[in-house]
Amino acid sequence: MTSYSLRVASVVAETADARSFVLDVPPELADVFAHEPGQFLTVRAASVARCYSLCNAPGSPLTITVKRTVDGFGSAWMCSSVAEGDVLEVLPPAGRFTPRSLDGSFLLVAAGSGITPVLGILRTVLASGSGTVTLFYANRDEQSVIFAGVLRELAASYPSRLRVVHWLESVSGLPSAAALEGLLSPFASGAEVFLCGPTPFMEAVETALRSTDVARVHVEKFQSLAEDPFVASAESSVASSVASSSEEGFALDVEIDGAAHSLTWPAERRMLDVLVEHGLSAPSSCREGRCGACTCLLLDGEVEMVNNEVLDSVDLADGYVLACQSLPKVGPFRVSYE
Repeated sequence: MTSYSLRVASVVAETADARSFVLDVPPELADVFAHEPGQFLTVRAASVARCYSLCNAPGSPLTITVKRTVDGFGSAWMCSSVAEGDVLEVLPPAGRFTPRSLDGSFLLVAAGSGITPVLGILRTVLASGSGTVTLFYANRDEQSVIFAGVLRELAASYPSRLRVVHWLESVSGLPSAAALEGLLSPFASGAEVFLCGPTPFMEAVETALRSTDVARVHVEKFQSLAEDPFVASAESSVASSVASSSEEGFALDVEIDGAAHSLTWPAERRMLDVLVEHGLSAPSSCREGRCGACTCLLLDGEVEMVNNEVLDSVDLADGYVLACQSLPKVGPFRVSYE
């Protein structure tokens, strides 16, 4: 996967421990960094790789927001060391936390820095769609509310389409599932839900929504990467390629970047590894089945995924799979990244 160097155009202090980084995308890279609302960038933060969500709507300046976390090396480096004019190494936008339509009813639920991808969706629905939105946003206290001014402005600009409900732990304590059910259920019927925040909060929200008839619940989890996607293991790739060249396998046809490729997919090999070994620039990030960057559409064949923490039942029914976790089961195979 090709990485790119982007200059930091500006740094915005959102709260005492959160910063937004506006990135300058050269015109020749505009297509590479075109994205859907709710997606993320994988960033080299000093010596580690981290995934940070985009808070901007497509077509506006590319912006990620980072909140400093306890014992968070990457977020601490970003918030204390990165300044205007610095250059960050990043991978192209990725992720499945995106709406398929900008119309209809939306229930956006966030806590803390979980507002970042949610804000990208909110901005896009209001500016480019006809959907109505209820945003429930939980924080420790009033000073911890990221994008407080932006949310006030949006609520004033779209009074008939946007409702913002704040929950402050300093006032009401931690939100329980019972309390959340009472607050969220009036806005849940038929709504498409997007949920992001700390794990205990998301578990409480999912429990609260079980008795409602929401259309679908999309969940975005913030997790550190166990592997560094910026580090290419050349020796391993060559060795695997040599080993696979003598193996028999399944026919694999791949459509990516406007071109078609016919490959052989050896048994017991993961799809992403095969694509990379053949020189294809297949998108990826975590390689653990947790981020969704490697999602592709399986048009023919049947695979077995070793791990899947991203795709839900609707995605699977539509034929989407994670290339980094897919093993061949029934071939031949046809896959599209278009």
